[in-house]
Amino acid sequence: MKRKSYKITSSMIFILLTAVMTGCNSSQTATNSQTAVQKEKEQPNILWIITDDQRPDSVSAYNRVMYGTNESPLGYVESPNIDKLAAEGTLFVNAFTNSPVCGPSRGSMLTGRYPFRNGHYAFELTHQNPDFVKPTVSQTIRDNGYQTSVFGKEDSYIFKWGPGQGFHDAGLFDYKVHFKHHLQANNKGDIFGEASYGEVDGSPVMNGYAENVVYADGRTRKYFLKRKGGELTEQDLAEREVTNQEFDILRAYTRTNTSLILAGENPQPADKTVDAYIVKEFVNYLDNANKAFKTSWGSDAKGANSNKPQYMQLGFHLPHTPVLPPKSIRDRFKTKSYNIPDYSAAETDKLPEQLQAIQQAGDISGMTYEEKQKVIQDYYAFCAHGDDLIGKAVEAFKEYSKNSGREYVIIYTIGDHGWHLGEQGIEAKFGPWAQSTANAAILVSSDKSLIPAGKVYKDLVEFVDFAPTVLSAAGVDTSTEQFDYLDGYNLFDVYSGKLPKRDYVLGEISVISGPRAYLHSERFRFSMRTRPFNNWATEEQLGKELDWALTTKAEKAEMTLYDLDNDPLEQNNLAYQNDYVQLAGWFRNKLGNIVLGDGRVEADWRKANAYHISNFAKGADDKVLNIPQELIPSIAGRK
Repeated sequence: MKRKSYKITSSMIFILLTAVMTGCNSSQTATNSQTAVQKEKEQPNILWIITDDQRPDSVSAYNRVMYGTNESPLGYVESPNIDKLAAEGTLFVNAFTNSPVCGPSRGSMLTGRYPFRNGHYAFELTHQNPDFVKPTVSQTIRDNGYQTSVFGKEDSYIFKWGPGQGFHDAGLFDYKVHFKHHLQANNKGDIFGEASYGEVDGSPVMNGYAENVVYADGRTRKYFLKRKGGELTEQDLAEREVTNQEFDILRAYTRTNTSLILAGENPQPADKTVDAYIVKEFVNYLDNANKAFKTSWGSDAKGANSNKPQYMQLGFHLPHTPVLPPKSIRDRFKTKSYNIPDYSAAETDKLPEQLQAIQQAGDISGMTYEEKQKVIQDYYAFCAHGDDLIGKAVEAFKEYSKNSGREYVIIYTIGDHGWHLGEQGIEAKFGPWAQSTANAAILVSSDKSLIPAGKVYKDLVEFVDFAPTVLSAAGVDTSTEQFDYLDGYNLFDVYSGKLPKRDYVLGEISVISGPRAYLHSERFRFSMRTRPFNNWATEEQLGKELDWALTTKAEKAEMTLYDLDNDPLEQNNLAYQNDYVQLAGWFRNKLGNIVLGDGRVEADWRKANAYHISNFAKGADDKVLNIPQELIPSIAGRK
């Protein structure tokens, strides 16, 4: 029998190979799909809580570790819910912000990059067009299967931008409730300021800054605090005085600000403050999982998708100004007496001009003793209001995680930066001092193998650490080359000792009086001017004179150096004293090389891709000090 012969053509080979490969790909696709589903089921829900302007000494758990008492060094505080949270996890008592003002601080937290590496030093409206920009935590975690949401204050100042289109929401989260745009704009608030706009030839024109008062019965009042190009009217002044009297308001009265509310009674009860509404929306989103619901202002919304792991940011506005604790809480604090921090004008005299400007912007030397007491009382009362709300939010999040069958991770950042209550003679932030920059954090996991309960970590950590910590909790391997841009450390590995301890923390800011960077170590706190101009960098200034702070006369670098061994309250600037001049020069070189020459980014955010990256000292940020011993003045009793 003659066998048939077949000619194998190239098209037949292609068809055979395609069939084989399709089968393999189908099998691989099925395997990958199963792996993805399994990974998604194992990913915990993540809640990141951030308060605004909150001092860590408003938390008793922190005070017990640092001072051996429930009270702040200034006096009485209340924080039972935060104390409970700390007992469930690990308290990081030396967590430093990378910028002492909300915009760049939150920008650093959300990107995991220092201000000098993301080009965000102040309140610049940044965007994601430039080549050097990397995704935010919320974008990366969304790409890894999470549903993302933010409630309250996010304000990282990262926007979507296009020529002629201006700045718009960048869509960094799947679901968003903003305290201004959604709550205050719909009279879900108390007393708040806002820009006021008119219209000229059909175009919006800002005509001043107004203050709104929302009463418990729904009534509202509005009047100007500032009018563009003109004096306030008698009615404006009369209306403001009505508010002052009705709600026992104390306003700042420095040369630069006379409207900032530093103390007063909230016109709303505790369950209807703007922060209470932030939590209400957070809880509604969880309680209405997979269902449609109405927001507090009547909009249609849909609750969390329980089939996906949740990444949620809860951003409180409190205890930021206006400081307005509700009456039910405020009354408990009005009877407390507080220690008012010591301050002498001689402290300011020793400061360089740049820091004198910051001090004067928040100066309280004109306040009476009673007014200073009132400011401290109301600040800590407002923090206590936050404690109540945090307790409600945490319990709702835990219950949701239990019902959806997931583990959970909670990160609580105690303040996006700090706040002075008389230290350095100010009621403000903005400075390189500890009260502006030294914060704390709590890290909790339902899986105690990830982070233990009831522990304290005392070594230095930074706010850029939160980004890799969140991503790691979600199962993202941040040790790969893809994430080399992250400046921070995963706090799970920091606590376990898998990563080395750092000798210092870093930060930079450019508000009020120009760019200034700081380096804090266990014993020393150092800061210096980084650029010779006060404005935000323009395209013409990018990359110019970047070594100025290293080569100019020492006086022009406007340095401060504090030796905490004998000056823990940072009252005596030593940078230009004989015993410390050489040490100050050493710190100047160390910090200057890091922030100016190790990946420094300056961008003109008015353009799509206008920036400069400086690397004349690449690798300077080695996290090690190794100060030559001969430069360190000896102090009796210290080895």
